[in-house]
Amino acid sequence: MRSQEDDVLSISAPAATAAETQAAAPSSGPATTDSATSQEQLDLILASLDADKAEDIVQVDLRGKSAIGDHMVICSGRSSRQVSAIAEKLVDKLKHDLGRASRIEGRETGDWVLIDTGDVIVHVFRPEVREFYQLEKMWVPAGGPAAEAVAPAAPG
Repeated sequence: MRSQEDDVLSISAPAATAAETQAAAPSSGPATTDSATSQEQLDLILASLDADKAEDIVQVDLRGKSAIGDHMVICSGRSSRQVSAIAEKLVDKLKHDLGRASRIEGRETGDWVLIDTGDVIVHVFRPEVREFYQLEKMWVPAGGPAAEAVAPAAPG
């Protein structure tokens, strides 16, 4: 039987340094989960959403406001089918490009899909559902700056 002292000792053991973690990681293939910063995840997510024609993309900086993540991204798809497709492609891209496994909820109905990467929370809504919940307003303090709308990429 383990004692509380055993738990304290296991918690206080030193963690591997970043150099040790990188040395243990394979040198080929996608980046490991630990190597992708929240900003790299955010950049990939925003690019993927833009490429898949998500609408009204809004980014909310959660650093210092919540422990659920560093960033929240909220966007819309025109239909349930597009909402599900945007979410599926994003999860696949995160896994392939960053080695990041994500949790996904709501994919089956396509009204509101939530993707949790650990550092970035992504909400993909149908417009009517987004308007009903008004999620952006929960994270903007009264009289404070609005959530940052993300401008679409220039046609290239």
